[in-house]
Amino acid sequence: MSDINTIGIVGCGTMGTGIAIVAARAGFKTRVYDTRAEMLAQAHKQTASFLKKSVERGKLAAGQDQVILARLVTTTRLEDFTDCDLVIEAVFEDLNVKHDIFGKLNTICPEHAIFASNTSTISITEIAGGSGRPDRFVGMHFCLPAQLMKLVEMSPGINTSDETFDKAWQLCLTLGQHPVRTRDTPGFILNYFLVPWHNDVINMVDQGVAEPADIDLAIKTALGYPLGPLELLDMVGMDTQKLLCEALHGVTNEPRAACPPLVKRMIGAGRLGRKSGRGFHTYDSNKIFGA
Repeated sequence: MSDINTIGIVGCGTMGTGIAIVAARAGFKTRVYDTRAEMLAQAHKQTASFLKKSVERGKLAAGQDQVILARLVTTTRLEDFTDCDLVIEAVFEDLNVKHDIFGKLNTICPEHAIFASNTSTISITEIAGGSGRPDRFVGMHFCLPAQLMKLVEMSPGINTSDETFDKAWQLCLTLGQHPVRTRDTPGFILNYFLVPWHNDVINMVDQGVAEPADIDLAIKTALGYPLGPLELLDMVGMDTQKLLCEALHGVTNEPRAACPPLVKRMIGAGRLGRKSGRGFHTYDSNKIFGA
């Protein structure tokens, strides 16, 4: 990808950090933006830990972790994205917030830069409508955890040009990911199934059908999943699950997509998942998954 050399990531939560690792590991200069300096510091620490563990496991050559880490620059200034050839937004599911970010980026980034959203529920066409460059906009939904999972759902908006989509598709391949094309429909492929299914599992816990550890063990053992649904939900975060439910239910009115009461109670109790140290399971470390 000779015309894409620098990639910007907006948001350094679980998804943004994982995508940044993917980009830097593939050899791209990587800019990571967040409004919170403490979150950027944590993301940098998590990335260093993950890459170090990759060396220890033989996934990277000795010293390669430092080379990759040097490609990754964090910033609290969107103005530092002036040299980005592609920007991937990975903030929470709020259309107004996304419009505000892309509106600012449109005045900062070069004319040729492609904008992408990691959204998993909101219409790509709707987000692109507030970007100032809907023809150079594409959906790129990375799977969680992005640094380990290979799938990327690629979704063109109504106004996305063929050239933009093709460049983004080729970039995915260069990143070492496996892209699949989807229509711009609610939930695309994965969350169309996952949000309602996860809500079913959450309601199962709330009804006392089985303990979270037993549900996860049953799914992993019988279905061969690498993670149980409640382990994955802890990685996603209860706050994010609530936003996913609201976004998907808001456009589909699917009853199973409605946010379960237990999610709201857990948010109120501060049990967000891995990010807070406790969700359906308890965690003694905030290391990124795989580190």
